[in-house]
Amino acid sequence: MGDRMNFQQLKIIRESARRNYNLTEVANTLFTSQSGVSRHIRELEEELGIEIFIRRGKRLLGMTEPGKELLVVAERILNDANNIRRLADVFSSNDDGQLHIATTHTQARYSLPRVIKEFRALYPRVRVVLNQGTPEEIAAMLASGEADIGIASERLINDDALAAFPYYRWHHAILVPENHPLTQAGPLTLEQLSTQPLITYRQGITGRSRLDAAFKAAGLTPDIALSAQDSDVIKTYVELGLAWGCWPICRTRKSAIADWSA
Repeated sequence: MGDRMNFQQLKIIRESARRNYNLTEVANTLFTSQSGVSRHIRELEEELGIEIFIRRGKRLLGMTEPGKELLVVAERILNDANNIRRLADVFSSNDDGQLHIATTHTQARYSLPRVIKEFRALYPRVRVVLNQGTPEEIAAMLASGEADIGIASERLINDDALAAFPYYRWHHAILVPENHPLTQAGPLTLEQLSTQPLITYRQGITGRSRLDAAFKAAGLTPDIALSAQDSDVIKTYVELGLAWGCWPICRTRKSAIADWSA
C-alpha cells in the first residue's frame, strides 16, 4: 500500500483515545463520517501490519500495546506540526494573530491585567485569549499546543517536558477582618496561627505547598477549615469571620487586598 500514513489517521488515533473509543464522537470532532473513521483505522492497521485497537465485534474497547506506543508518537507528531504552524504564523503575520495564555484564576485576576494592558498597547492587533485552569490543566494545554504560554505558581517548574522560567516570587500575607483577635497578638508566630482555623488555597495551586512546608518544618499542623481554588472565595469567607486567611502576594507590587485586611 506504500507510505500513505497521514495526519488525519494520526488525529483519529488521538481522538479515539480522548473520546473513549466512541467512533461517532471521533467522527463529529473531526467533521467526517463514522465509516470514514473506520476506513482510516483499517487502512493504517493494514499498512503497519499491527492491530491498534482492542475490539469486541465492531466496538473499540481500548488500545493494544503497539497502539499505545503509536498514540505517543502520534501525539508528538501532531503537536510538532501545530508548533510549526504557529511558528509560521509568527513570522508571516508580524504583529497580527492570537496569543493563547493558560493561567490560573489568581494570576489572571491579580498579576496579569497590567502586563496584558501593556502588551496590548505594543501589539494592538494581537488578540489575547486567556484560558483559566489548574496547574495540571495548564500543563496539558501546553503539551497539546492549545496554549502558547502557561503561567502558574505550582507544578510547571517540575514538568520535564516544559521550559519554565521564574517571573516573580510569591510571599504569603495573613488576612483577617478588622478587630480580629490576631490583630492584637503582636508579632505572630506559626504556633499562634496553628491554633486558629485557616482558609487558604487547595493543594496544588498558588503557593499552597510552601505554606504546608512551613508548618511541617515547625512540627505543626494547621487547622485548615476550608480550602478553595478561587482567591475571591477565600476573601469572602474571611470577611464573614469564619477563619483567618493565607493569601499570596507578589514581592514586586502592593497586595491587592492590603486596604481591607488588618
